[in-house]
Amino acid sequence: MTDTQEAAPRPPVTVRPGAEPPPPGAHRGPARADAHASAPTHADTSASASADADTVDRLDADAVASADAGTEPTPPLAPPTSTPLASPPPTSAPQPALSEPPPARPSLTPAQAFDALYAFCAPALVRQAYLLCGRRALARESVERAFQTAWQRWPEVAVDRDPAGWVRATAYEYALSPWHRFRPRYRHPEPPPADASDRALLDVLLALPAPCRRTLLLYDGVGLDLPETAAETEASTPATANRLLRARESIAARLPELADPAALHRRLAEVASAQRLRAAGPPAVRTGSEQRARFWTRAAIAFTVTIIGATALTLRTAPTRYEPPVPPGATVRGVPPRAAPGPLSGAELRLRAKLRSTTGHGPQRMLPEPR
Repeated sequence: MTDTQEAAPRPPVTVRPGAEPPPPGAHRGPARADAHASAPTHADTSASASADADTVDRLDADAVASADAGTEPTPPLAPPTSTPLASPPPTSAPQPALSEPPPARPSLTPAQAFDALYAFCAPALVRQAYLLCGRRALARESVERAFQTAWQRWPEVAVDRDPAGWVRATAYEYALSPWHRFRPRYRHPEPPPADASDRALLDVLLALPAPCRRTLLLYDGVGLDLPETAAETEASTPATANRLLRARESIAARLPELADPAALHRRLAEVASAQRLRAAGPPAVRTGSEQRARFWTRAAIAFTVTIIGATALTLRTAPTRYEPPVPPGATVRGVPPRAAPGPLSGAELRLRAKLRSTTGHGPQRMLPEPR
């Protein structure tokens, strides 16, 4: 027997109740061949377990923080399929393939699928949005608005290869919008965290530019790799790497104890979990999304009706033929202007005096005056 054969893992031996265990050398015959035949199954099982571990590692830092705080992590969209790590007991003859197909999983309604996605992503997204904007109310509003948009466009989100990433990108965009500074409710800062170290880390994060802050949170907080972070931030991989290095240098300059990425990841989770951030329930979000959709639909209909009414009124009151404008007045040459009454002449003045000196009544006025 070679060293390679001695190092090969032995398959577990199943002992039935009431039966004697097999002798030590019983499995070195045909059972050894069966053990080698079952080795690919064990490798596939290990690969599946490593894939599940990678998936768990990809979960955001906020879910880990919630587990550290003593709360149960939010269940995923579908339970992960796990394969038993132990190989089946060796058999001398190959087992025939089962002819019966596996039972089909019951399909979820759109509302149930949306509720599952919301329960899986919303608690962590609220904490991530808080690290982005530093405001508790804005973080909750960002997550609710993102899921309302997802419900309005659910046929597109349901077939997306990463629905959680779609909602996360929408929530980040809303949380980092520069238009919030003009809203009255967000003009004044919120109370900072009570702990001094948490307050210092949050101040450093908010001092970073928005693209660097988002890149740092995705890479060191959520746990995405560099290509995925670049794709979600819509930037090239070198630009994303430069943003990440710049953010880490800024944090390390003010907080040297967070120069290690592992320590930074842990502190981000602790700061996000220290705040009491709760998202609304899925039915309330779906109802708000439907109400918002109805409001904008009615507003669009009212605006369209207004435009149609204004157009109809214009067509009704507008002239049907061309009317030339009245030209401005022009001076006509060769016509003397109208003379105004001027001063009285000498004869006219004497006549006026004579008329005023005579009596105005009596028979004298009826007789001609002799000359």
